[in-house]
Amino acid sequence: MISSYEDLVKGLKSLPGLGFRSAEKIALHLLVEKPKQASTLSKAIQNASENLGPCSVCGNLTEHEKCSICMDEERDESTICIVESVTDLYAMERSGVFRGKYHVLQGKLSPIRGVGPEQLNFSSLSKRLENDLLKEIILALGNDMEGEATCHYIKEEIIGEKNIQVSRIGFGLPSGAGITYADETTLKNALEGRKNIAPEI
Repeated sequence: MISSYEDLVKGLKSLPGLGFRSAEKIALHLLVEKPKQASTLSKAIQNASENLGPCSVCGNLTEHEKCSICMDEERDESTICIVESVTDLYAMERSGVFRGKYHVLQGKLSPIRGVGPEQLNFSSLSKRLENDLLKEIILALGNDMEGEATCHYIKEEIIGEKNIQVSRIGFGLPSGAGITYADETTLKNALEGRKNIAPEI
């Protein structure tokens, strides 16, 4: 087998949701059936890689210092929805159920995998809490052990004694699941059914 072909299939197989057969099908489609599309796709990936980066405020993808959501003055600045990844943010936006601002952590706390507070997007979150317009933080993280630990850390170490309401979505989300693949109705129910997190005594 040609090594460059094997490298392409291996690279495609490393992408989320693609097994060997799917990767092989895509590789052959690009190389044999649509060779011009392969060049266009390659340029698009290269362009995105060179021009996209994290928003300096929320961590969303952007070509500028701030993303379009952070720059949108019509969004509700009183509420910030904290999500694990940009993928989760996009899922929320596609559903159209939230019109506030976001904050992307770029992961969850996981000592086993070597992910501590220093590896997550907490520093800019602390700065955003100084905004007098901010009234509520919505924790939209998966309800697994890592999600629970991350929510606890945010509530106790980042927000602390600040006079900000903290709530957690969860209604309608299966145990251990995140929001990336949840449908519009599930996300709507999860947001509307969010519960305040009571301060620890």
